[in-house]
Amino acid sequence: MRAQLLDAALDCFARQGIAAASLRDIAAAAGVTPAMVHYYFGDKPQLQQAVVAERLLPIIAGLREPLAEAGDDVAALVAGFVQGVGGIVARHPWLPALWVREILCEGGALREVLIRQIGPLVPKMMSARFDEAQRRGRLNPDLDPRLLMVSLVGLTFFPLASAPIWRTLFGADDVDIAALGRHTLALLARGLELEHAG
Repeated sequence: MRAQLLDAALDCFARQGIAAASLRDIAAAAGVTPAMVHYYFGDKPQLQQAVVAERLLPIIAGLREPLAEAGDDVAALVAGFVQGVGGIVARHPWLPALWVREILCEGGALREVLIRQIGPLVPKMMSARFDEAQRRGRLNPDLDPRLLMVSLVGLTFFPLASAPIWRTLFGADDVDIAALGRHTLALLARGLELEHAG
């Protein structure tokens, strides 16, 4: 029942937003009474903490395995991140919308979670590895390792979060997560290959 309540809370948080989802909504989604939610979690802040600790953080931590396998190969590290994010979103399609609403938007309930808990798990670790690769001459010296991580997040989470818009706009229902990942890796590997205008 506890696991069922966590899943129902996560579903409500993703669909409605954390602030808007009430314990009554979560109980209804789980098919139980609000008293049952109180019995297992006490109040909404405790339920939110449990969702973060038992659902969200393990998902993000799952990204570390493909990144660890990349060793000091920058291309493999980037590919591991892009494909890892794609794989996570394929299994948890609610994640991009939750990320935009609760981390990026001002007042999002998970912004501090990103800074204090998620940041050290993946973004800071990758930025440090990019910095080391740059010092060894294996990464373009014009890049800022921190901004490279920001760019990777922008090239993965934003397209996934906005997929309903661009699929409709461009009639692109044929572009799935794997195709989006291939596009992103090609863009990162070769850029636009434009002639220098200056």
